[in-house]
This record gives sequence, structure tokens and C-alpha cells, in this order.
Amino acid sequence: MGQSPITFIRQVVALVSYPVLLDSPDFPDDCKERARVILGGCKGGSAGAYTDSCGIEVIRRHVAAYIEKRDGGIPSDYSNIILSNGASESIRAVMKLLINKSKDGLNNGVMIPKPQYPLYSASIAEYGLEQLNYYLDEDNGWGLDISELERSVNEARKRCNPRAIVIINPGNPTGQVLSRQNIEDVIKFAHREKLFIFADEVYQENVYAKGSQFHSFKKVLMELGEPYSGMEMASFLSSSKGYMGECGLRGGYAEVINLDPKVRAVLEKSISAKLCPTVIGQTVMDVIVNPPVPGEPSYDLFMSQKKAVLESLSQRATMVAETFNSIPKMKCNIVQGAMYAFPQIMLPEKAIEKAKSLGQAPDVFYAFQLLEKTGICVVPGSGFGQRPGTYHFRTTILPQPEKLKMMLEKFREFQTDFIREYS
Repeated sequence: MGQSPITFIRQVVALVSYPVLLDSPDFPDDCKERARVILGGCKGGSAGAYTDSCGIEVIRRHVAAYIEKRDGGIPSDYSNIILSNGASESIRAVMKLLINKSKDGLNNGVMIPKPQYPLYSASIAEYGLEQLNYYLDEDNGWGLDISELERSVNEARKRCNPRAIVIINPGNPTGQVLSRQNIEDVIKFAHREKLFIFADEVYQENVYAKGSQFHSFKKVLMELGEPYSGMEMASFLSSSKGYMGECGLRGGYAEVINLDPKVRAVLEKSISAKLCPTVIGQTVMDVIVNPPVPGEPSYDLFMSQKKAVLESLSQRATMVAETFNSIPKMKCNIVQGAMYAFPQIMLPEKAIEKAKSLGQAPDVFYAFQLLEKTGICVVPGSGFGQRPGTYHFRTTILPQPEKLKMMLEKFREFQTDFIREYS
């Protein structure tokens, strides 16, 4: 999407990949120090060697220190950290623990939001689990309504045993940022229902809207004290999101807390079957959690690049929501965080009938028409889940500002013509 990589990340990756460069005067000393520490944790001092299945110990310690600092001093134990090839791999590894059927023969169920990131529905289907949908409240900024969670879990108990709940905060594809009170309510609900919490927090650096603030589930859970601080939970971060955007380098981690030791042993055994995450991905994660600090030679450039990326994303988030809300028959909640907007389109009945005649969902028909007539590619809302009778699409805020402006104007023209044609 045109975003330039963060120099410090790529420099450390280069040094770890090709240590001969450690003798080059072209790399700052703080980059070299990071690389030496990482290579010192590698077997044989080489990025080409297998690492421990849960990741290089020194990097896991850095992740724990990052979490502890982020959460205001609440302790984080490095032994609870699992490094992975992107957050997706660790999410799937933890979810795999839920596969076994209960003693009564019923499948285990996982509560997931609608709309949701399809990783969850796909993994649930692959593992033979039950998908338990709960709808986000579009009229309340895509917030979580506890009465909706209760509806979902009560209906689910008729056919399965609900065992876990997935929360995506900031939201994908909906771009909401949960308030602390909302998080407290969800934690208390999960405790009442004896649910394992999956806290997907990969967009925690991406918070834009005035008054919005990221609160980690772990911090809130611990600050609530007993009995909530003893709940089982896994939280996740990825190198693909935030200001980094290093999707292809595949860095991620999970912090898994309060697991029974026997269950923890099963998790580690399952992870070991994949040998280890890539050292390059682990390196990226180390740089993210252990960035330059004031006084180091890379600090000023790193901070200027990080600030520029996040400020530009914030401006684009505002631009996207404001534009969609100015287009007839469309409405879009404020993009509080993450990297997407999920506007609703009010489709004319004639367009819905045309879609049915083609054997397509109405929002799929709309997306294909948009693609064919403008070259703009969006993902239909039906791919993420939406309340029956509503139609949405997901689009990203990632194109650079000038391209995004051009795209939005094309969108306006298309929508105007589409409504005219099918009204």
C-alpha cells in the first residue's frame, strides 16, 4: 500500500540474517547491539538454527518486559510467552486445546463476534468446534452488548458446551475500540460462564479517535483482582499491524496465563510439532517490543517514522468515515482504531432482486459491480457476518492519502450511479 518500512526493523533483520554486516560502519551501534543479543540466543549464534519451540528465550523475556511496562508494572512471566509465525499461528495453537468433546458427548463451542475476522470461523470449522455468534452493536459504535452475549451463550447451551469467547480489540473489520467498562463487563460475563478468553489485540497501536484508548484485557483482568485475576486467558500481538506493517516477515506472540500445568504441557507439546517459529519473525517481534530509547543513535529516526505512519493512518481513518457518511444510502461508524472501515449500504430492492437472480448475496453483487466498474476491491460484509437484512463491506484505510482520495471519489461516483440505476 506504499508504506515505507521502519528503518530500525529492517536494519536489525539484515544484521541477524547476515552477521558479516556487524563490521560495517553503515549500521548504528544500537542496531548492532540488538542483533548481537538475538544471535547470542540462537543455537550456534546463527539465525539458520532451530530455536526452542516457544521461541528464543531472550526475546520472550523482552516481550514479557514490554507487556509489564505497557500494563503499568503488572508482572509478566516470560515462561507464559509463546512466539509464533504471526499471531494467527498462536491463536490456532491455543484454540486447538478446545478440540476434545466434553464428557456428555457435546462439542465445545467458541463465541466469536459478528462481524469477525474469518481466521476464527475457519479455524473453528477445521477443528470441529461449534461457532457461537454474538452480534456487535452497530448503533453503539460496534460495542459489545452483554445482553447479546447472554443471548448467544444461552442459545448455544442447547447444542454444545461453550468454552471460550473471542474479543477483537481494536476491532477487525469494524474499527471499534472497547472502553474499559465494556472490557470489565466482558471479563465478568466470561467468569460467570466459565469461558476462556481470547484477547486479539493485534491492533493495539492503532487507536485514532479522540477519547478512545486501548486497554489490554490482561491489565483490566488483573486490576479487577480475585476471582477474575485467576481466569484463563490468551492475548496476542502481531508484527503485521500497528505502525510496522511487516506482514510477510511473520512475527507474533501469545501470552497465555493461568493455564493448568497439565494443559500447558499439552500446548507446548502441540507447538513442538511445528519445531519453531522463524528466527526472522522472532527478530521483528524483538525489535517491536525492544525499540530504540532516548539517547540511542536510532531513536530520533525511529520515532519520526513511527509517528508519521500513525498520524497518517489517523487522518485517513477520519477521511474514510467522513466521505462514506456524505454519500447517499451509506453510513459508517467512526473508525476508532485498527485499519478498516465497515460501512453499511442501503441497497434498493431492485438491486437485491437482481443479486438473487444471479445467485449472489446482495452485498457480493454490489462488490462485484464496484470492482468491474471502478477497479476498487472491497470484501462483502457477508464474508465477516452481519445482522440479517443489513449489507456492508470492509475496506481498508491503508492506501496512501492521494490514492485514497481518488478511490473515495470513484466510490462516490459509483454509488450515485448504482442507486440511480436500481432505484
